[in-house]
Amino acid sequence: MILYGQQSINQQDIDSVVAVLTSDYLTQGPQVPAFEAALSAFTGVQYTLAVNSATSALHIACLALGVGVGDRVWTSPITFVASANAALYCGAEIDFVDIDAITGNMCPTQLAIKLAEAAKQDKLPKVIIPVHLCGHSCDMQAIGKLASQYGIKVIEDASHAIGGYYQSEPVGNCRYSDICIFSFHPVKIITTAEGGAALTNSSELAAAMARLRSHGITKLEAELQRQDQGDWYYEQHDLGYNYRMTELQAALGLSQMTRLQSFVCRRNELATHYTQLLTRLPLTLIQPLAESISSYHLFVVRLPKAEQRRRIFDEMRALNVQVHVHYIPVHLQPYYQNLGFTRGQFPQAETFYNDILTLPLHPGLSQKELAYVVDCLEKVI
Repeated sequence: MILYGQQSINQQDIDSVVAVLTSDYLTQGPQVPAFEAALSAFTGVQYTLAVNSATSALHIACLALGVGVGDRVWTSPITFVASANAALYCGAEIDFVDIDAITGNMCPTQLAIKLAEAAKQDKLPKVIIPVHLCGHSCDMQAIGKLASQYGIKVIEDASHAIGGYYQSEPVGNCRYSDICIFSFHPVKIITTAEGGAALTNSSELAAAMARLRSHGITKLEAELQRQDQGDWYYEQHDLGYNYRMTELQAALGLSQMTRLQSFVCRRNELATHYTQLLTRLPLTLIQPLAESISSYHLFVVRLPKAEQRRRIFDEMRALNVQVHVHYIPVHLQPYYQNLGFTRGQFPQAETFYNDILTLPLHPGLSQKELAYVVDCLEKVI
């Protein structure tokens, strides 16, 4: 089976993890801050907080921005459910902004229309979470300008996009956002097995997220204010969570960072090769913005006839090509339907979902395998 996504693990990665296993620390040792420093150095952001998943990062990002009961959070309907769930964890209301049909990302025009209507009704969101689908950056300048105009905070869900660039700057630098989120799941650009990170240029937000990822506990204030206490002393200031990343995960991530640029380069080479070979087929390709370099976590195409998707999907799988579909619109999930969302609310997202297909793309994919994928797709279409 040619997999749609797959981690790339080499001997350096293995040696890095084994070294931790023979060290004095399995959690809360030197590897986590070293990994955080590598992420900050690559993106140019001031603060990075490594956690056990991107979902955890989204959760503490919302909490750090003060999201709670009575607040509203907007995101894209074309994303994994975690982007929306994080707001619900905080007791907030969730809503969605329809997508741009070319990029699959949150549409700035639709966002502007929805914000203007919300302002009239005094129902503006507290936070907007644009999602960089496939590793293609959203139009963050346009989204950031609208957010600033209305006094709204922005969390970039860049779970797909580490290693990508927007306006010649690395995704994750938070130029147009308050916090940016990365994922290190095995099929993502780099992996820590499971893991995520929250990046920000705000010292206040960084401090809040640092507390929230570790039970809301800090020793800093205790050291400043309780000098009469011993090293055992700590204080809980927030209702936090155990979202810490382990030393094993961080060591793997730190090793993977040395190959991040080569991974992204290879993914772009494969995407270019796909684009060339697919010109002979009646497909529409999901495109990154002109002023960006995608990390190409996914390679998504739109089929000519939506009603043929299931047959094509099954026949490709039978030919040992693990095609996939990313994503079912969140508002169509049963849980969200029970919250009052209905079919037809976000027509671009629904049409997009009906005819998309994800083709295999990962650094280990060979040119021969890619050609086989295209040949199979041509055959079944």
